[in-house]
Amino acid sequence: MEYLPGASDIATALYYTGIDPFTKKEVHVSRGLKDRKMQRALMQFFKPDNYFTVREALIEAGRADLIGGCEGLIPAHPPKEAIAAKRRQADAALLGDHYHTVANPAKGEPPGERRAAPAKSTGYRPGRKSQQRRQGKKTGGGSPPRLP
Repeated sequence: MEYLPGASDIATALYYTGIDPFTKKEVHVSRGLKDRKMQRALMQFFKPDNYFTVREALIEAGRADLIGGCEGLIPAHPPKEAIAAKRRQADAALLGDHYHTVANPAKGEPPGERRAAPAKSTGYRPGRKSQQRRQGKKTGGGSPPRLP
């Protein structure tokens, strides 16, 4: 959940005008989602899930000196939890997407690329223009004979 300043706060005036009400100087206001995520990650720099976002924010701000070392904000190498979180995030983004990998001839697979199995047909879906209702075959004798 993101912080939205209340109507009586000084922060509201600062957020909507971009001017500090006390000094009358212009201040930077982060309005984009990426900037807001970076600020949130910087405030929670100790969480392993935020490692890569904090690293990106520090580099963008010109404070790469805070990466690693004794007085660093974050370690020079990402912790295992940060790598696992990044993998989960990447997997979630590609969920259900097409993939292919190189076959393993040692397991008897033919050389080359193998692809994902084709998607199963879901059949008729009401209200969908691209699908037509399939006429089912009747079991039994078929249609009754026509009289002349």
